[in-house]
Amino acid sequence: MNTFETFHLSDKLKTVLAELGYSSPTPIQAQSLPHLLQGRDLIGQSATGSGKTAAYTLPLLERLDSDCPDLQRQRGLQALILCPTRELALQVSGEIRKLGKKHIGLKVLPVTGGVPIGPQIVALEKGIHIVVGTPGRIGDHLRRNTLEIASIRTLVLDEADRMLEMGFQEEMDFIFTRLPSARHTMLFSATFPTTIESWSRSIQNDPVRIVIEPETLSRPDIEQRAYVVEPLHADRVDFNDRLKLMLYLLKERDPASCIVFVNFKADASALESELKRIGVSVGALHGDLEQPDRERVMARFRNRSIRILIATDVAARGIDVESVDTVVNFELPLKPEIYVHRIGRTGRAGRSGISMTLIAAKQVEKLAPLEQLTGMKILIQKGLDLKNRKLADLSADLKLDSEMETLFIGAGRKNKLRPGDILGALTGECGIAGEEIGKIEIQDYISFVAISKRVSRKALSGLETGRVKGRRVRVELAR
Repeated sequence: MNTFETFHLSDKLKTVLAELGYSSPTPIQAQSLPHLLQGRDLIGQSATGSGKTAAYTLPLLERLDSDCPDLQRQRGLQALILCPTRELALQVSGEIRKLGKKHIGLKVLPVTGGVPIGPQIVALEKGIHIVVGTPGRIGDHLRRNTLEIASIRTLVLDEADRMLEMGFQEEMDFIFTRLPSARHTMLFSATFPTTIESWSRSIQNDPVRIVIEPETLSRPDIEQRAYVVEPLHADRVDFNDRLKLMLYLLKERDPASCIVFVNFKADASALESELKRIGVSVGALHGDLEQPDRERVMARFRNRSIRILIATDVAARGIDVESVDTVVNFELPLKPEIYVHRIGRTGRAGRSGISMTLIAAKQVEKLAPLEQLTGMKILIQKGLDLKNRKLADLSADLKLDSEMETLFIGAGRKNKLRPGDILGALTGECGIAGEEIGKIEIQDYISFVAISKRVSRKALSGLETGRVKGRRVRVELAR
């Protein structure tokens, strides 16, 4: 199926798909949509970045049309989508809003931890059609009786294997006890362990199973390289050996935007500290980071105020940044499937990308399963002997600073703030030229704007003493 016109979708969904440039369905969409539009329960086995969000959102919106035609008057909860992380829940919520932008009155609410629960309770009391949440916070609402899911028509489990890996099994089992028996259930997972098979048997009714084989996920737009780290000590590759090689490669590559993946949060913190010390524009995502700090890091990475993002795999779930041109695996991931997820962060939206993996000599044999999964050869580079090079030498002239900074503004969409309001305040009251202003990102209660370092202090001072949309707002440099 080469076009969305093949499916029996409403005219307004076809119009939205055309406006968004979604002309051809991905393999998971092409194979699952015919079943889902007929109301069949489904298990979809496909990796991150394969287009599964649209695969389950389109039939969800079609059903919403038939079950709840007047969304402005009917505010009952229709669907629950469970995700492993807050980042993925926010991404999914945004995608549903985009695909449902012609469903007048549609209310979509992300319900996750890391933020105050009060505003969520207020929003739920007013009426929501679709809740996208993490198991922990959804379970919390159920115990408080502030969320009622006994009448939902659609249930989606997105990245079910990650929810299991992150220890949500008990919480998920509790949520399952509150579900209605008559519903449409979709389960998506990159892998299919025994527990998920058990979940499927307990919550689904004769599901059809769609498996997108690894070769379908071949990424010819991503050049894959592996670099053998030459250790300072005979057979042991340590942190500094990897750091030296990475600095050498980054100096050669000079990426505009790069994600460096590590396996453990301790390495994320250590790497961030070392790169900051030598003047690299960098931020890190790991499990110890508080949610407001995570939002600031991601906003700065999206608007190019930082060029290097260091992330653990769990912390990076749900991150969707189109313009990442380089991925560095500081070390091999713990599972081959994770490698596919990592390198899939680059080479998006028609752009090419490169992945660079740092390995010890004895790990070369571990590349074969990765080549099989991606359907592409990994070029192995040996002989880069840096053991006699000092970190200071490798970091000299390393041009990985950013020309932009980020202003944090303590008001957002719920305060009726629009990008034009911020732009007007900066160019009007602050006297900042338009070309000095970068991406403006407005969230529910906060906003971020990229601003040239040349004028960032002037912009900060002007907004602190001036007004945005006629009122004073809290503003500071995001660090």
